[in-house]
Amino acid sequence: MDYFISYGLTILALIITVSAQICVQSSYSKYKKFKNYKNITGGEAARKILDKNGLTDVNVQMVRGTLTDHYDPRTKTINLSSDIYSGSTVASVSVACHECGHAIQDKEGYLFMRVRSALVPIVNFSSYAGYFAILLGILFSSINMIWVGIFAEIAILVFQLITLPVEFNASKRALNEIKEADLLGEFELKGGKKMLTVAALTYVASVMAVVIQILRLLLLTGNRDHR
Repeated sequence: MDYFISYGLTILALIITVSAQICVQSSYSKYKKFKNYKNITGGEAARKILDKNGLTDVNVQMVRGTLTDHYDPRTKTINLSSDIYSGSTVASVSVACHECGHAIQDKEGYLFMRVRSALVPIVNFSSYAGYFAILLGILFSSINMIWVGIFAEIAILVFQLITLPVEFNASKRALNEIKEADLLGEFELKGGKKMLTVAALTYVASVMAVVIQILRLLLLTGNRDHR
């Protein structure tokens, strides 16, 4: 019975993750069809917000992919996918300004962002080491190795929890900046807010998926302890 629960938890985590991604893609596909009334591109909007906040040293550049947009605090660069950088839609302005929100966080030394940045090397190591430990633990029936994997997953969970306020705060800053700079009309702003909210909820889904993974591993260790 416990094995059925374990497999059920795995399927549940997969459903949550996939559903979140589908929601983001659906929301993005919807709002990338709406041209903003100022006909301003995401790249132009980002530059305007950055200059407004005294971030003239932060560069805005185009990168490959779809929704590969991110702010790199190491190089002080906002990287926007081609549709966001060149597009003059509600989606492009909203996403670009969200990344500007991260740049503003960096400038102000936003606590959660600083903590998240410090945890990146640890989490990168935990991601690889954790899965490797879990695999070895299952193959060789080693409870100790599985516990190593559980602690690695807990480190990832902490990182995901810290990411939540970073992302929600960036979206809040983005919406405030859009309003102040009058980049989107009232109706357009509502659409941008919906899209950014859905995108932020993907991080909530990530937290839920990691929690489910930890529960599954705890269940697995319990089964092996009773053998």
